[in-house]
Amino acid sequence: MEREEIEQPIITEDLSRKGASAKSPEESKPVAQHHNTFKVVGLGGSAGSLEGFEQFFHHMPPTSDMAFVVVPHLDPTQKGLMTEIIQRYTTMPVVEITAGLQIQPNHVYVVPSNQETSLEKNVFQLHHPAQPNGQRMPIDFFFESLAMNRREHAVGIIFSGMGSDGALGVKMIMENFGMVMVQDPNTARFDSMPRNAIKTEFVDHVLRVEDMSDKLISYAQMPPIKGKHVEEAHKSTQMLQKIFSLIRNKTGHDFSLYKRNTIFRRIERRMNSHQIVQLSEYVQYLKENPQEVDLLFKELLIGVTKFFRDAEAFSLLQERYLPELLQAKQEGDTVRVWVAGCSTGEEAYSIAMLLQETIDKLNLHLKIQVFATDIDPAAIEKAREACYLENITADVSPDRLKRFFNKMDTYYHVKKELREMVVFAVHNVNRDAPFTKLDMLTCRNLLIYLSAELQKKLFPVFHYSLKPNGLLFLGSSETLSGFPDMFTTLDTKWKISRRTEGNIPLARLVEFPFTFSSFETVKPHPEPPVTVKKESNMNGVIQRVLLQQFAPPTVIINPKGDIFYVHGRTGRFLEPAQGQATLNIFDMAREGLHFELDNLVTRACVLNESVRTEDVQVKTDAGPKYITLTVTPLQEPDALHGMLMVVMEDKPAPKPRKGRKDSPEEASVKDARIQELEKDLLYTKQRLQTVIEEMNSSLEELKSTNEELQSANEELQSTNEEAMTNKEEMQSLNEELMTINLQFQTKAEELTNSNNDMRNLLDSTEVATIFLDNKLNIKNFTPQATKIFNLIRADIGRSITHIVSNLKYQHITEDVQEVLERLRSKEVHLQTVDEKNWYSMRILPYRTLDNFIDGAVVTFTNITSFKTLEASVAATSLYAANIIDVIQQPLLVLEGDLRVECASNAFTDTFQLIPEQLKGQLLYHLGNGQWDIPALRQMMSRVVQDHEDIKNEVIEHEFPVLGYRRMILNSRRVEQTESKPFKILLAMEVFEK
Repeated sequence: MEREEIEQPIITEDLSRKGASAKSPEESKPVAQHHNTFKVVGLGGSAGSLEGFEQFFHHMPPTSDMAFVVVPHLDPTQKGLMTEIIQRYTTMPVVEITAGLQIQPNHVYVVPSNQETSLEKNVFQLHHPAQPNGQRMPIDFFFESLAMNRREHAVGIIFSGMGSDGALGVKMIMENFGMVMVQDPNTARFDSMPRNAIKTEFVDHVLRVEDMSDKLISYAQMPPIKGKHVEEAHKSTQMLQKIFSLIRNKTGHDFSLYKRNTIFRRIERRMNSHQIVQLSEYVQYLKENPQEVDLLFKELLIGVTKFFRDAEAFSLLQERYLPELLQAKQEGDTVRVWVAGCSTGEEAYSIAMLLQETIDKLNLHLKIQVFATDIDPAAIEKAREACYLENITADVSPDRLKRFFNKMDTYYHVKKELREMVVFAVHNVNRDAPFTKLDMLTCRNLLIYLSAELQKKLFPVFHYSLKPNGLLFLGSSETLSGFPDMFTTLDTKWKISRRTEGNIPLARLVEFPFTFSSFETVKPHPEPPVTVKKESNMNGVIQRVLLQQFAPPTVIINPKGDIFYVHGRTGRFLEPAQGQATLNIFDMAREGLHFELDNLVTRACVLNESVRTEDVQVKTDAGPKYITLTVTPLQEPDALHGMLMVVMEDKPAPKPRKGRKDSPEEASVKDARIQELEKDLLYTKQRLQTVIEEMNSSLEELKSTNEELQSANEELQSTNEEAMTNKEEMQSLNEELMTINLQFQTKAEELTNSNNDMRNLLDSTEVATIFLDNKLNIKNFTPQATKIFNLIRADIGRSITHIVSNLKYQHITEDVQEVLERLRSKEVHLQTVDEKNWYSMRILPYRTLDNFIDGAVVTFTNITSFKTLEASVAATSLYAANIIDVIQQPLLVLEGDLRVECASNAFTDTFQLIPEQLKGQLLYHLGNGQWDIPALRQMMSRVVQDHEDIKNEVIEHEFPVLGYRRMILNSRRVEQTESKPFKILLAMEVFEK
């Protein structure tokens, strides 16, 4: 998950700025009217997308009040005519993007193929490609900037194409509340890009191209996200609670502590997709359609991540902070990391790669254990698969791809070495016990979605989880404000912090799942800000004066002793304690007051009633004082519910008893006895206080031990999930093994028969074959090989270099060595010494079943008849080519699908084309689309479909390079044999204007 949901106004720059052309009032009026509301539609496609673009703009009305940006994923070295081609199918202005161009509605913009384009504050910017050809992702690059700039006004559409470009971009658009459409893969010429986009599950609609315009227009006409319905939704807390209840009952997760702005906008997106206007109607729709609850749950969990996101932050972490962290470890220790909110696992694997590279660089011997958790089970399941699309090449360096991944088809699979470092588990940071004794904790772009109340609860948890000097790695939009005593900021920009080793105030200790006290812990309420108001009457003034003059010193505390309000002069009874400054009454109580205060607070909390004690002696700077101490639980007002009021009232010293006077001896004995009892009482009080403190300390240790046990249990559960997954795989493998064991006898018999068949096949085949080992010794050969080499059965085991051949070619040994070194097959045509026969020699590596190279296979196929035919065909082809070149008129020979087979020199000279680039090109794509002439299309359609011959038909066309040309065309369809398609001859006479 990423980026904080902050509404940022979209700023449109002044058109009169430097580099922008001045616009007329009529031209600038639409921009001024729609600069914050019009939709920007990004259209991405690769191979085969030109047809989709043509159909899209053919059905799209020119006054839709939307801007369109075409992002073709094409070869940057080829100059295309995309702008001219699209202009034929729409009346909207179509322009190629230049740096500094401002976007306007009802315009079509084409991204240049040799540069990457971004949209910044409604102005296009061009960038030099950072990735080499073949690894560039121009669609992702533009879609990301489109999502960040236009947010809910962004629309992404994926058309036909090869590869996975655009898959990450649609995630970004969806996360920023935009809309995503994909061409139906069944209608796409190449379906890789549409299918990869659909696999992300971040797609609103999968449609045919001709249906996209209607859906897009209806979406644009929906009320904006900040419409009145959202404002009503903010007021409808009851409706929102019902939605939370439905999600909680269906998934077990509570979203009540997520940011309301994010929740409402996600709900608004789902309402728009179903054309629902009222929030109450959507609640009813959720009740009637349980599958919509799952879809809304996934909508709320949208998480966009990628490998090494914010590459500068990861580089800083690896170069500066990880070495210091790892060098402090002992040999053989385990580096423990928790990645909270890991989504589909990219960040967890990125951290594991950084740690492994740093350990190798420092030449240390450490183990790595990364705990990666997320609330979404589907994301965890995908992370465990450890399989990612090939578009990760834009974020992962070639060295890391080679070391940590295996390429299979169009996917990259994480190697076992890296996969075993990471344990994935479903985990809710708000509910489940945290992992502990961590060296590093990363929680990037998750906290921004949580309310401030939940964030305040999580940071003490993070502090508790980390070891001293452990690293905390947050997202760039997250902050540690309010917790300076827990973490020391190392890098402000990239939010890298270190755990502070000092003691944390009691009020900020971790709230464990249970408590040993019999009363409920009350959350501290901050003192409301003091405001000075003008007194409206005399009664308030008199009451305030009376309180100041006659009310005894009073302190408002919570059950833990934290002070929230002080009335009167309390300096005689309370003083600041040594060490770190705190406002805790137990730490500040003067000698003689601490014991009685602790006792009364405990009794008041347990009995929930006012308690009082008399004649409490407190030692002050002016000598001992006697006070009456009263502690009263507060029930109202609501702001003070759960608090305690401590009243310290002065009292005169107790008078001695009046009565019979004792004799001096008796008085002396009594005084001594009283002093002895007072000493015993003081000693007992001190011992009792020590026992209480030790008990509190033991209680805290028990809490910590319990939390560590819960964390260990969580780790065991996570590991158990991994073990269960492995167990299922082992059970599956065991079942397969049992099946194989049952079939073993049959397979052994089949193998024997196959060996017999193979031996007879090799003996009866007409292909001469020799099997060599890695040292070029002969392992076996077929009978036909004796016609080429002077071989006998006794030669098995001898080197091929010792055998004489009947071939002119003398480099067979070098060719075999070359094949064994490069592991690539090689084919050579050879002639015998008597020049009567030709053989095609093919050398291939000999691979065992476990893909081990165990020599080479050399085959010789007789191609004498083929060589004779080839010489004949070459002569015929040369004859035909010379005839075509002699003809002075331009002439084309086309295949049945109108692709060029050959062209005369007169044609290439007349139209300034390169002969080597013509063969295989479609007629209408010649000269970068210059031959895409409607009249020519109609004429060739008659030739192909109606079998009609064209004679002296005139076509006039303005070529971009040559200028105006008048052509008289003649065409004939030439039928061939049944096994070969027909060909078309196209001759022409060309006249200049």
